[in-house]
Amino acid sequence: MNIVLMADSRKNELLVNFCIAYRQILNKHSLFSIFNTSRIIEQATGLSLISFPTEISGTIGQLAARASYNEIDAVIYLRDPGLLTYDSPNQLLRACDTNSIPFATNIATAEILVLAIDRGDLDWRELIR
Repeated sequence: MNIVLMADSRKNELLVNFCIAYRQILNKHSLFSIFNTSRIIEQATGLSLISFPTEISGTIGQLAARASYNEIDAVIYLRDPGLLTYDSPNQLLRACDTNSIPFATNIATAEILVLAIDRGDLDWRELIR
């Protein structure tokens, strides 16, 4: 599975802790993230991630394009509802909705999503790709 791991800046530590907790599951999949987040996760967990440039709007556009072509199977984007730019990832989330790609925007749904991936509940995504 191709899984995107992203977080708003105030949620980066939470994302890193999530990756530490679910390292054994995440290690079985291809992981994507923004360069700075990738580096932090790799240093803390030893996981290997494919990095995108740090310019967020360009990265969101690139990921949305990949989602449009079903090259992404799941998105975990831990969002901070207190930010004024809360709606900035809408392009990516809209592409996920259009292509039936599951996404999580908080820690509770992220845990459900990663456990579903581990159980094989999302294996149907392999058929779409």
